[in-house]
Amino acid sequence: MSKRYLISACLLGHKVRYDGQDCLLKELLQHLLPDQYVSLCPEISGGLAIPRPPAEIQSGNGRDVLLHQANVVDINGTDVSEAFIQGAYATLDLAQRFQVTHAILKAHSPSCGSDLIYDGSFTGTKIQGQGVTAALLQQHGIMVMTEHEFLQQLKVRPE
Repeated sequence: MSKRYLISACLLGHKVRYDGQDCLLKELLQHLLPDQYVSLCPEISGGLAIPRPPAEIQSGNGRDVLLHQANVVDINGTDVSEAFIQGAYATLDLAQRFQVTHAILKAHSPSCGSDLIYDGSFTGTKIQGQGVTAALLQQHGIMVMTEHEFLQQLKVRPE
């Protein structure tokens, strides 16, 4: 079976980040054909606005949020966990409809981070953990990687 990718919309140049910006990574487009991937921003799919206050997972990680044992809270103290959970399930639905095998998700995001996430203190401190969407996709057998991991794989591929 060939690889099908889900890619964080911000990595493809869509201005969907919390600050209204993108994280365009042109190398992704150089290595993937349009019919190899679908794109989505889980936070927008969960109903959050652009721009929006930054949010971080407090007292846990994405798996804990899915189990309602931790919360995603924005910098103003508003609990936005349900929007993150809804966005994760919308992403999973899209991934399953398009038979996605791999996901390239934005590193450190409370939705998409798959190796490190911010610790909930809004100080820039990172901890081991996954965002809400990354955790849900992994639970359903989709291989999740950051944009950095994907690009690293390209560098070590034999010619």
